[in-house]
Parts: sequence; structure tokens; C-alpha cells
Amino acid sequence: MTETPGDDRRLPAALAEVARIEFDYADGDGVDFEPYAVFDSAEETTHWLRQWTGNPEADGSAYRVFGQDGAGGLAALWYGRPGRPLAEQPVVYVGSEGECDVVAANLSDFLWLLADGMGPAEADEESTVRPDPELTALAERHATTPRRPAADIVREARAAFPTFAEDLWALCR
Repeated sequence: MTETPGDDRRLPAALAEVARIEFDYADGDGVDFEPYAVFDSAEETTHWLRQWTGNPEADGSAYRVFGQDGAGGLAALWYGRPGRPLAEQPVVYVGSEGECDVVAANLSDFLWLLADGMGPAEADEESTVRPDPELTALAERHATTPRRPAADIVREARAAFPTFAEDLWALCR
């Protein structure tokens, strides 16, 4: 159920604004997220997916990688909703140690996740919510969904795409 989109590599305005924010890891008590100023290229994304899966035929065209954590885990928009705009696609996290899951059902919900002081890697854990005023203001400017607790955002996203991790693991050889 993935769509292979055209090769539009323009960051949505909200992600471009996120990319200008410096996230504080705070020795493990903060957010471990380094947003990119541009999406990774199609070639970089396919190379990464092939390395991660061990599958030399894996195709990364359904992903738009826009950030990473300190260990090399990647955050991406995944074309899991055929025919829908990029901002309506789910945000996924694929970690360097094999962890992978949907963290937000769309870009708007991802902004609320950030506003609660949680990055893509932290969304995989039961993290403490630490609201961030700068990211809250950014979400208020760009979000099209209502603010909800981070745990609800993650739970709803995973319920909407229950086979994402299984499908990604199926690419592995």
C-alpha cells in the first residue's frame, strides 16, 4: 500500500522551519533529533534502505528522509497514503539498531509531537513530555490537526498503519 511518488524533494514549509531549530539532547534528557535543511536525495535514500535491509533491490522512492538522531536513525515521511499530499503522509522512524515504526499519522501531528518535547526516536519509548515553547509556536502556525497528547498521536498513528514495521522487515534478506 505504498505509492511511488514523483521526485519532489522540496521540504514543506513547516519542516523547513523545524530545520532551523537546534534540538538539545541534554545528555539524554532532551530530544535526540537533527533535522535536515533538505530531504536526502533519491540516491541517498535508496542506498540507505538497501544498507538497512540488506536487500540490493530495495527501492527508497516511497520515503523522504528529513532528519536523524545521534546514532544514525532516520526520520522520514513515508508515502503510505496513495494519492495524498506529502504533508498528509505518515512520519516514520527507522533506527540504526533495527527499530522502526510510525511515529505520527501526518506532518501536522509530528509538529505536535515535537511541541511536546519528543522527537522521532523518543516516540518509540514512553518518554516524559517536556513542552517546548518554540516548537509549540511553530506547531500553532503550521498544524492542521488539533493538539493532542504525544502518546495519543503515536498510538493513533500506529493503529492507522499497523503493518509498517512488518512490511519494512519483509524487505530484508
